[in-house]
Amino acid sequence: MSNTAEQALRRLELTVTRRLDGLLHGAHQGLLPGTGSEAGDSRVYVAGEDDVRRMDWAVTARTTIPHVRDLIADRELETWALADLSPSMDFGTADSDKRDLVVAAIGAIGFLSSRMGDRFGALVIHDEYVHRMPARTGRPALYGLLHSLMDAPRGSIVDDPPDLAEGIDILNATRRRRGLRLIVSDFLDAHPDLDPDAERPWERPIRRLAARHQVLAVEVIDPRELELPDVGRVAFADPETGNVREVHLSPKIRQAYAEAAALQRESTRLALRRAGVAHLVLRTDRDWVFDVAQFVLRQRRMSHLAHRRPSA
Repeated sequence: MSNTAEQALRRLELTVTRRLDGLLHGAHQGLLPGTGSEAGDSRVYVAGEDDVRRMDWAVTARTTIPHVRDLIADRELETWALADLSPSMDFGTADSDKRDLVVAAIGAIGFLSSRMGDRFGALVIHDEYVHRMPARTGRPALYGLLHSLMDAPRGSIVDDPPDLAEGIDILNATRRRRGLRLIVSDFLDAHPDLDPDAERPWERPIRRLAARHQVLAVEVIDPRELELPDVGRVAFADPETGNVREVHLSPKIRQAYAEAAALQRESTRLALRRAGVAHLVLRTDRDWVFDVAQFVLRQRRMSHLAHRRPSA
């Protein structure tokens, strides 16, 4: 490992362990408070909030009041990440490229889970393949995984590259044991449908994945993907196909672009919501540590409210 990469990974680990782990200080909890697999205490069933599949029939029959059994999270889990390193992730006009946020997001969850002894593996969409890095425990294995992501060359134009839906299908078939599944991508489609109610190509695969695992979708965006500057004539190059087109950025063009970008992001948000997965947005012009911490604290607060015992 080169000295530059080693120093970058050490800075990332210090950022996670000092800033992020400090903001999330508390008992053993994952980034997404989940159901786990071990049986815990029984409590009164709350209609509309609790899963009827966790009904404790013995206590219900004994008390004549519906009860559910809480589940305790495993102390050793297996986390898998799907990293999108397609050519569109090599773009960035602010503090970093989008692929830098891919490494940061995977590193944050990897370092936090490795402190708990969890295994961590990854699938990487790059060029014409979906590469597999087996799940291992320990800091050296995580360092090797992150170094492989940092050292990966920029995406090249290929004839039939794997899309996000294919990567999610492979992630779903990788390991059947329940755990956290992380998907880091810009969720941009080759042929986007700007109808927010339309089904996205990756929506059905991610819904199948969420039926068995906890899923966290990290959407990585750059501010220039949301609005264009007033700079006159610009040559745009499609990183996925290599096509180049010159466009004069008139106020009308810029407004139409901003409206289309907003519709595309809204359709992504609604699709992930329909799939029932957690959604975290990271931007290249924002502090990703703060955004991750705020997201986790919000998820824990919502989980606490959902599982709080109702008053008499």
